Amino acid sequence: MSALRFSKLWCAPIWCVLAASFFLGCNGGTSNPPPPPPPPATLQVELVPVASGLTTPLDIQQAGDASGRLFVVEQEGRIKIIQNANVLGTPYLDISSSIVSGGETGLLGLAFHPSFSTNGCIYVNYTSTRNGKLQTFISEFHAASAAANTVNPTSEQNLFTVDQPEANHNGGGLAFGNDGFLYIGLGDGGGAGDQHGTIGNAQDLTTRLGKMLRISVTCNGTLTVPSDNPFFTNATAAKEIWLYGLRNPFRFSIDHTTGNLWIGDVGQDSFEEVDMVTPKQGGSNMGWRCKEGTHNFNFTANCQTATFLDPIFDYDHSQGDDTVIGGYVYHGTNITGLAGNYIFGDFISGRIWSLAQNAQGQWVRTFLVNSGANNLAGFGQDASGELYVAQYGSGVVARLHKVGTP
Repeated sequence: MSALRFSKLWCAPIWCVLAASFFLGCNGGTSNPPPPPPPPATLQVELVPVASGLTTPLDIQQAGDASGRLFVVEQEGRIKIIQNANVLGTPYLDISSSIVSGGETGLLGLAFHPSFSTNGCIYVNYTSTRNGKLQTFISEFHAASAAANTVNPTSEQNLFTVDQPEANHNGGGLAFGNDGFLYIGLGDGGGAGDQHGTIGNAQDLTTRLGKMLRISVTCNGTLTVPSDNPFFTNATAAKEIWLYGLRNPFRFSIDHTTGNLWIGDVGQDSFEEVDMVTPKQGGSNMGWRCKEGTHNFNFTANCQTATFLDPIFDYDHSQGDDTVIGGYVYHGTNITGLAGNYIFGDFISGRIWSLAQNAQGQWVRTFLVNSGANNLAGFGQDASGELYVAQYGSGVVARLHKVGTP
């Protein structure tokens, strides 16, 4: 079994084995509605297993097709379907023979086209070695029909590749925004301290590494760059860039109620961060490698004139937490105390928390449940807004559930 790793150091590695408010509307000058509060102290949450027998599950997605299916990404290159609490025997997609898997490489992310019900297009993020180089592949696949339970791997059309100088910090997430565009998270290229290039890849606008990308896809194997991308008219920048200054945005999501982008950006030695970016904040510099969370890291000359969008929350490693796993804003109905809260966790400790603002506008983190050390690899959201976790080591997909309810 391959093991996903999140490196914190490189020359003297500490390997963490992974088995590592924007409120719209101004109403004639009236104030925005208050944010949802943190959960009540009496709320008790547990994890209820939904399916087991999966191998290194990393990501959970649903197709928006009213089928009730959950699609689970396995690191080694397969996507499995959970339907009626059963894992279907035949993979939905199997590209295991085409990818490099292990450590932080593999099949890392999945997104369904907003019009999947009619066009059958899905998008994946994976690593492979071609011509002796490790590369990230962003590819489109076509299902014969939206209802099909298998996708032919030969339907692949590659949109683009990115050379990876190291095997770690590949990012991995994919998500469609309310604008219909595809967002892609890429890490800084690996090593430690964003060591490649004069100012590091994350601060370098000429490379896609260390960035959140935003592209337009039309289910024909090609992409275009939206003309309102922040660096579209920049002669030297990679025009796909939406945000820069990211270290390793392994898991991120878009809250379709607000359009806000939520990112769990994995830290280096000391701090993990949660970013919340509104649709109007495209082009923001998220800070890395000048900063790690809200703290200065390698604050060289280029950093002194830069403007940063700080995370809304960061946390240190003193309690055994070491690798943030980004999640989702809760919009389900089964756990009313979590309404509007952001749910996220940490792989190393296994802890799952909610994050919400109190009456003073401060972001408050509340412990909910523990998924187990070295086990929490990703979250998923079904069509009803209920949340699930991918448990990497145990091969289980479980659902967040309020204790004492059916």
